[in-house]
Amino acid sequence: MKWKKIRKLYPQQWLLLEAIKAHTEAEARILDQLSVIDTFTDSQKAMKEYTELHHKMPERELYVLHTDREIIEISERKWIGARGSC
Repeated sequence: MKWKKIRKLYPQQWLLLEAIKAHTEAEARILDQLSVIDTFTDSQKAMKEYTELHHKMPERELYVLHTDREIIEISERKWIGARGSC
């Protein structure tokens, strides 16, 4: 689903979302298609659910967003650092 439609279906709510289709442009993550996993009235509960699900399935691209946001702006960060020796 597109963000515009999600906002209409879930007004004034915190959402746990999965990016079904996404890409990167100019260091910004563009979420083309989203799936609503769960809805919340409280951001802390949404983040707790996000943390649990991310721990179980880190390969999924998950987000917690509030539907008050008209536009989704997500900066993509590049991690630079040393890995521990094996």
